[in-house]
Amino acid sequence: MGRDLLHKNEERTSLNKDLPESEQNPDRRDGLAPVTVTGFHQDEDGHWVAELSCGHTQHLRHLPPWQSRAWVLDAAQRIEKIGQPFACGWCAQGSVSDNLGD
Repeated sequence: MGRDLLHKNEERTSLNKDLPESEQNPDRRDGLAPVTVTGFHQDEDGHWVAELSCGHTQHLRHLPPWQSRAWVLDAAQRIEKIGQPFACGWCAQGSVSDNLGD
């Protein structure tokens, strides 16, 4: 008669998430090395972007009062950051397949 709304809906995926071709995460780390800054470039708007060892990038805007990153504007200070550890927000989210659940 009526449908039980508390009944779990079983969804089946079209791809096996264990297959490498279904993984969309560009993370190239070996799992042991910390993420470091490998270089910098400017985007089309002139904002500085850090290039990371994991393959991801991170904008480093200096727009006070929200973000005070004066070092981003100085070439010598940017160079000092190369090779330094960096907390990558994309890596912290985990791989795409980790977020899918069972």
